[in-house]
Amino acid sequence: MTTTEAGGGVSVPSPRGGGGPVVEGPVVEGPVVVGSLSPSRAGDFMTCPLLYRFRVIDRLSERPSPAAARGTLVHAVLERLYDLPAGGRTVGAALELLGPQWERLLSAEPELAGLFGEDEAGEAERAEWLAQAERMVERYFTLEDPRRLEPAERELFVETVLDSGLKLRGYIDRVDVAPSGDVRIVDYKTGTAPRADFEARALFQMKFYALVLWRLHGRVPRLLQLMYLGNGEVLRYEPEERDLRATERKVEALWQAIRRAMDSGEWRPRTSRLCDWCDHKERCPEFGGTPPPLPVVPVRRPSPADLEGAAQGGAARERDDL
Repeated sequence: MTTTEAGGGVSVPSPRGGGGPVVEGPVVEGPVVVGSLSPSRAGDFMTCPLLYRFRVIDRLSERPSPAAARGTLVHAVLERLYDLPAGGRTVGAALELLGPQWERLLSAEPELAGLFGEDEAGEAERAEWLAQAERMVERYFTLEDPRRLEPAERELFVETVLDSGLKLRGYIDRVDVAPSGDVRIVDYKTGTAPRADFEARALFQMKFYALVLWRLHGRVPRLLQLMYLGNGEVLRYEPEERDLRATERKVEALWQAIRRAMDSGEWRPRTSRLCDWCDHKERCPEFGGTPPPLPVVPVRRPSPADLEGAAQGGAARERDDL
């Protein structure tokens, strides 16, 4: 069941503060890991197998994006907001976090300073960029009241290994746990809510996270919630076990397709409107380009299990917002 709303969402308070595990239990030895997949990399392959190759196999650099940097900044502000006492989580307090969090990001990734020019036009662009971030932070407060919430986890790294040996991993923006034990997975989006016919793609990431938590703790999360700060809508979905089993089959099929591409060396491009924003367009055969030779590694070609971690690092880690 999916519901989309504009603001006024129901808050589910958690009995615990951030930092502790959602569920505690013994560590159980699992199968041998044969590969690794995150929602972002799975999304890359579904969008364009050649894009996946450029990012994971070739590890080609990409220019910082103002939209991605703004998404990282807003996420950082909302994460740090919950470090404040409940009564202090106000709009004003959140806006005051923007400057320090931007400085922190610049310190971690100095190349972000090149997003805007040093002339008058660049300064105007930077001011509008920051104003958009401010509006997104303000809009968050129209969707829920952070003074009533105590998230169980923020920026939670999760991973699990399926029976096949495929490791699933990623970062969850927020996990809320109700007094009943029900779990809500929350993800902030700095884009706008998708049309109804694109909701399934938007929910894939959330079902991916729900699958990981279900495999880790044996309980299907009660609610998946996507908060679109670009236009103030909230997409909610109540997953069932069959949804997560279907998601598991989908990621297994994606992995097999990735393995076939690795074995054959054929990474076929898939064009879409996203090509206009792709940093690798000049290398794409669909636009007259030539991909670089595949990396030559002694003994065997590197697998995504080896390389995916390198494709996920950085303070401004890739967001599934755009």
